[in-house]
Order: sequence, then C-alpha cells, then structure tokens
Amino acid sequence: MPRKKIDFDLVRGIALALPDVEESTLHGAPSLKVSGKLLACPAIHRSAEPDTLAVRVDFDLRAKLMAAEPGVYYVTDHYVDYPTVLVRLSRIDRTSLRHLLRTVWAFLNSKPKSRRRRARSQR
Repeated sequence: MPRKKIDFDLVRGIALALPDVEESTLHGAPSLKVSGKLLACPAIHRSAEPDTLAVRVDFDLRAKLMAAEPGVYYVTDHYVDYPTVLVRLSRIDRTSLRHLLRTVWAFLNSKPKSRRRRARSQR
C-alpha cells in the first residue's frame, strides 16, 4: 500500500488532536494555533521551498533539529530572526512530524502568560 503524502491536511489532523489547538489564518494562509499562539503554518515566504511547513520552536531546539537532520529541517534568511524552523514535508516521516508537533505544543503550553493577560485575569 503506498504511503500517504505528508501535506498540510495531515499536519492539521495531527495538530487538531492535541488539546486547545485551533485553526486560524496568518497572512491569509491557514495556520494552527494553541491559545492564540502560532504552532505551525505553511511557509509562504518566497524564500522557503515548496511544500514546507513553518513551525514555531525556540532557537535552541531549532539548532538541534537542523544539526541532527539538515535534509528535513532548515531556515532561510527571512526566518532566521524568528523562533521558527522550516520543515520539508517531503522528507519528514509521520512519527517525527507527530513528535515535533507534540514537542512544540508542550513548549507553547509551558510559556507563562503575558503580564497583561495575568493582570486582567486577577481583576
């Protein structure tokens, strides 16, 4: 049986199975967010390769991913200053994709809420 192509629909299905993930848009493109914070979206900047996913990660994790699997993970000059790694969907397997999205979901949920939100919730 042929392997199903990994595309944004598959990414969406994996991500929406995680708590508090919602569909949204970013610059007119579909995106996935956790409590309003970007989890992943198609990389739409012209510097990204076709069929690339942009995933929000911290800079340390990005460096580790790119060092471990440079054929899968990369960054372009446009994304270098953002906490984002680019993922070649044609080169990642489902298990690694699922693990990446769960890791990023946990990272986003561990970040403390901003002071403004905390102050509002304490009123």
